[in-house]
Formats: sequence, C-alpha cells, structure tokens
Amino acid sequence: MNLLIMGPPGAGKGTQAEVLVKELGITHISTGDMFREAIKQGTEMGKKAKEYMDKGELVPDEVVVGMVKHRLSQPDCAKGFLLDGFPRTLAQAKALDETLQSMGIGLDGVINIDVPREKLMARLTGRRVCKNCGASYHILFNPPAYAGKCNACGGELYQRSDDNEEAVSNRLDVYAAQTQPLIDYYKEKGLLKNINGDQEIKKVLADILASLGK
Repeated sequence: MNLLIMGPPGAGKGTQAEVLVKELGITHISTGDMFREAIKQGTEMGKKAKEYMDKGELVPDEVVVGMVKHRLSQPDCAKGFLLDGFPRTLAQAKALDETLQSMGIGLDGVINIDVPREKLMARLTGRRVCKNCGASYHILFNPPAYAGKCNACGGELYQRSDDNEEAVSNRLDVYAAQTQPLIDYYKEKGLLKNINGDQEIKKVLADILASLGK
C-alpha cells in the first residue's frame, strides 16, 4: 500500500505515522530523515540539497523530487510506503504524480488528520519546558506535579517563544494556506481520507485503517 499522510502541527501526525507503518508493514519515508540520509551517503541529490541548505536557502522542488524518486526506488519501498512531510505544495504534488507514473506506481490513499484550530492552539501553546534539564510537559495533557516546577529536577518551567499564541497561530495559518490546494487536489482524485484527529490515539488509528479498508 502506497500512502501519503498530512496534518497540521499538533495533529498527532508523527504518532500515527509511526504506528501505521508497523501495522501495515510498509516503509516510513519522512523527508527530514531522507535529506539527512542522502547527505550522509553523499548522493548526487544529497550534495545538491546540502549546497542550498548550507546557504540557508530552500531546496528547489526538482532536487526534493529527485531525492524522493531515489528513495522510492530502494528495495524496502517495494512492499509499500508512507510519505510524510512531502508534498507540501501543489507543484510538488503534481511532480510526485509524474514521478510515480514514470515508476509504474500510484498512491492508494492520502490520509488527512483533521483537528479543530482551537484544539491545535491548546495542544501547541500548552507545552512547557524545564530550563534546567529540558524535560517537556503539557499544562493539559502532562502537567507537572507542582505548577511551574520540573518533576525530575525541580527546575523552572517556561514556554518556548515558538509555542506562544502568535507564533503558533502564524504556523497554522501558513500550513492552512499551503495545504488547502493539496487537499482539494487529492479530493478531486478521490484519494483523500479525512480523519477526525480530535479523538483517542487508538481511535484515530482505527479510523485510518477503516478508511483504507483494513
């Protein structure tokens, strides 16, 4: 089974991807991991990507697509894969389609984990980190025993600057603007599986599997 998983920051996409690949016996392809691996191996595309990354520039689509194609041609992808973190734009989605077509394979489904914006805000702004040891807490889902104090070392807990409301709201806006065209694109193709992510982790997984006929 060849799948793609999407979801806004805080939707629990990473958690589901991890469980899903084990459940279906397919290969997890995270673009971040793929970049690191290609650079480590010194592949042609890896070298190109590194040039852009070293300059602090975005890696162009053709390089990313080239790396994805190289990764999908590896033997471990023959039994199926789950793409995570790619495509991010409509241009990348179309390029991916062409790539898959040229390889004689196609997507079986696109999982979109949907969570109401106010729930995402609560999930993402509730994180607190220990200044001393770096332990992570959540004021709603994993609160410390004593407010503002780390359970492990008693250090002071603080909110990271990228976890404040303004920063989180901006991240969600960027994600929504970038991915709405993708959602429409895959919906038109009849591949989109909208999953309610505002449930227990096991229930979300069960819904994903049911949407895939598993």
